[in-house]
Amino acid sequence: MVIGRRQNGVAGVEFAIVLIPLLVMLTGITEFGRAMYYYNTIAKAARDAARLMSTQTPSDPSYPNLINQATCTAVYGNPTCAGAPLVPGLAPAMVSICDRASCPGTHANVATGTGVINLVTFTVGGSNNPYIFQSLAPLTPGLFGVASFDFGPISVTMRQIL
Repeated sequence: MVIGRRQNGVAGVEFAIVLIPLLVMLTGITEFGRAMYYYNTIAKAARDAARLMSTQTPSDPSYPNLINQATCTAVYGNPTCAGAPLVPGLAPAMVSICDRASCPGTHANVATGTGVINLVTFTVGGSNNPYIFQSLAPLTPGLFGVASFDFGPISVTMRQIL
């Protein structure tokens, strides 16, 4: 009977030892999932904004207003800039647009196998004003010990009407 009493509490100690790494891994997995959700949200918003920009050409009189609407669509998810940004920290200053008027050397009269097209590129982030993901658990090494990181430029290019 004395031998059985020496084993009391061993399972509790083993659980306490294993609990800390498990919580660190769970927090890291959660933060990685949150980062991927933010990236996907920004990518979809950039796609929607590029699709909106591809509906008119720079020669249309309402084109400057369309640029503002596309920027609002990428940041706020709607063309009126109403509400909170789609992801925390996203701002209109992080958006850049390259179209036939602003980048004529690369986006105007691009030859294809079936004719000539114009392009519009919509970029969120980049080297000038990147989107920085902030971890909610910066001390957790689940994201390789990184408290914040830059997604890099999230860019979408579409064909613009002629």
